[in-house]
Amino acid sequence: MPESLALAIDIGGTKVESALVDDSGNVVAGSRFRQPTGAAGTTQSLASATGAVSTAALAALPDGAALLGVGIGSAGPIDQGNGRISPLNLPAWRDFPLVEFLAESMPHTEITLRMDGLCITLAEHWIGAARGYANVLGMVVSTGVGGGLILGGRTVAGSTGNAGHIGHVEVAGFDDACACGGTGCLEAIASGPRSVAWAREHGWTGSTGEDLAERYAEGDAVARAAVERAGRAIGRSIGSAASLTDLDLVVIGGGFSTVTPDLFDYIRAGVDEHSTFGFVRKVRVVPSALSDEGPLIGAAALVHRASMLG
Repeated sequence: MPESLALAIDIGGTKVESALVDDSGNVVAGSRFRQPTGAAGTTQSLASATGAVSTAALAALPDGAALLGVGIGSAGPIDQGNGRISPLNLPAWRDFPLVEFLAESMPHTEITLRMDGLCITLAEHWIGAARGYANVLGMVVSTGVGGGLILGGRTVAGSTGNAGHIGHVEVAGFDDACACGGTGCLEAIASGPRSVAWAREHGWTGSTGEDLAERYAEGDAVARAAVERAGRAIGRSIGSAASLTDLDLVVIGGGFSTVTPDLFDYIRAGVDEHSTFGFVRKVRVVPSALSDEGPLIGAAALVHRASMLG
């Protein structure tokens, strides 16, 4: 039997990536390609970048291998039923017909679209930290904050595909303005760029999440306050999600989640601040067990583990 591979595509606020992934969750060597995206991208430049990485990955399809399907994880919001995406941090793409665009070059291939947070959750459930758990929230804390849900062993996407978008849950006690038009959204408080912005507003002079991590390790008071603030906000949002869905496990990945191991202590404190209920406090919060290949593995899981999709 020929090897069956999935073409995985991950679309985020700073980059788009594509790779071929096998049915054990392994990225095929030499098939991973990346192009920048960013808030300044145009409709055409973003489409060109997405097309370029997809074409390059497909060109790496080994002789004798079969393409089983295409899985796309995109920053949200998305319109799953119509194959359209409107990533908050890519303003040029509003209701962009992504599935239709890709189908022009792959007309006979099944294409499945879900939010990137859900893909991360699938990846962790497949080969990462959530193996063996039936009720899981996966989170990405990076340029934005995303999430996805597995409940009762199946994914929960909702009618439009945006279920689990925890980045736009309001966190009590915060009034930060969010690009979505809301106030106090988790993404507006705890994403990497917003944590850096808060620190700068309070006198810190660095400019990146990496700077913040370095200064935190050195004991800078403002850097430490910014990270603690982000962690407690994440924890309170998890407490709310656990109250609603009775979670067993939360797995957190993304660049800003690695700012310091202490972040998870602050998150735990935030969960405990939210509620005294045992069914809320029982939730475990752990870092991702996957490398930066996690989003691609999760996009491939839309194909290789399609039976889990709700």
